[in-house]
Amino acid sequence: MNMPPAASAESPVSRFDRESRLIQPALLKPLARLALPTVAVMFMITALNITETYFVSSLGTEAVAAASLVVPVALLVTMVSNGGIGGGVSSAIARARGRGDQAAAESLLWHAILLGVAFGALTTGLAWSLGPRLYRALGGAGAVLSGAIIYSNILFGAAVASWTLVLVQAALRGAGNVKAPALTIAGSVCIGLAISPALIAGAFGWPGLGVAGAGVAQAVTSVGGLFVLLVYLRRPGATLRLAPHPLSRAKFAEILAIGLPSSLNALMSALALTAATAAAGAYGESAIAGYGVAARLDTLLVPILFGFGAAAVTLVGMSIGAGDVRRARAVALTNAVFVAAPLGAFGLLIALWPTLWLSIFTRDPNVIAAGSDYLSIVAPTYALNAIAMELYFAGQGARRIFWPMIATFSRVALALAAVALVRLQIVGLSASYGVIAAGVALGALITIAGFLRDPWPNASSR
Repeated sequence: MNMPPAASAESPVSRFDRESRLIQPALLKPLARLALPTVAVMFMITALNITETYFVSSLGTEAVAAASLVVPVALLVTMVSNGGIGGGVSSAIARARGRGDQAAAESLLWHAILLGVAFGALTTGLAWSLGPRLYRALGGAGAVLSGAIIYSNILFGAAVASWTLVLVQAALRGAGNVKAPALTIAGSVCIGLAISPALIAGAFGWPGLGVAGAGVAQAVTSVGGLFVLLVYLRRPGATLRLAPHPLSRAKFAEILAIGLPSSLNALMSALALTAATAAAGAYGESAIAGYGVAARLDTLLVPILFGFGAAAVTLVGMSIGAGDVRRARAVALTNAVFVAAPLGAFGLLIALWPTLWLSIFTRDPNVIAAGSDYLSIVAPTYALNAIAMELYFAGQGARRIFWPMIATFSRVALALAAVALVRLQIVGLSASYGVIAAGVALGALITIAGFLRDPWPNASSR
């Protein structure tokens, strides 16, 4: 995580005017080419998650609450593996490709696979040993707690496969190949859509596994997807060829120099989500379920945020590797503005009519009321969240994530303050969501200010 240089004498208004001229519609074509396949398959993953939520909801409020307790942890692992270590992998390989160094890119792929195995094993150990205490602390008890533990143990039992799959996909995206990861994910999702309903709710007289069935389905698709990609990487025409390489501290360091700080950033973001769950937990089962269903909509933003963010990592990283800092910053700013506009409009729509989403999953008036409170307050910040996230991804490509991390610290601090205020009975649940929304807005302002302040030196100046 590189510290930014001291600010120049140029005024903030002048810097903003100069940087705004970097917005280039022509850059939307390469961004879209890299982003849209990822966005499409990420929406398929979201559709799978929604399908699983629907069938879990058919089992009753207890099952929904059990799954909701695991959602923040699952999102944490996803954010750390994709946006954290995965971002470090994509960034390092993109810069290597920008320099024209194919050997270095393939060595980084090998090191990424080894990191996937290591982080996957660590994830399984932590989930199995600490999961029950965490879910209890989040308000789980009785059948809700038991269901959450079973789901969690199965889901994270396949963490080695899911971690390695994610890092291989990140390596290919960093090399500019979005087709192979997209096709693999699409196939995995189709299999998941076929087997999840039966595993959860049963079929043809078989009673199903309940909420545990969702974990089994996700484990099966991770293992299958990893197998397919490893076979692809051994083919002569692969963008990156899989072969053992000598272990290199420098290669691990190149990935982890961005990957570890980005993982901390992801950890803090997930902590903010967990804080919201803890605040809802103070108000009982219906509040947890309502927040859980509402927060599922936040995951609907992930395909767009991550798809265009991953494209920005690749284009910014390649530009930095080639020494073209101006193009790198133009990519970052154009991408952020383009993504924020539609998400902001969508957020306002949902804030005005939250039942458009909530009524898909439940008819319980208490659950709908709790979910509506969250969406009416937090959804209007979707545009600001998009700007902050896209500039963060661009910063990964440029190895400049200091200010986005400061922004996340601020956001988490306000989220934790919201939980404390609820637990101390100083404010109600709705007011705590207002504090969380204020944290999103503050984080976006800090990220924008940091982007204007930090000029991004090129690779040769580091």
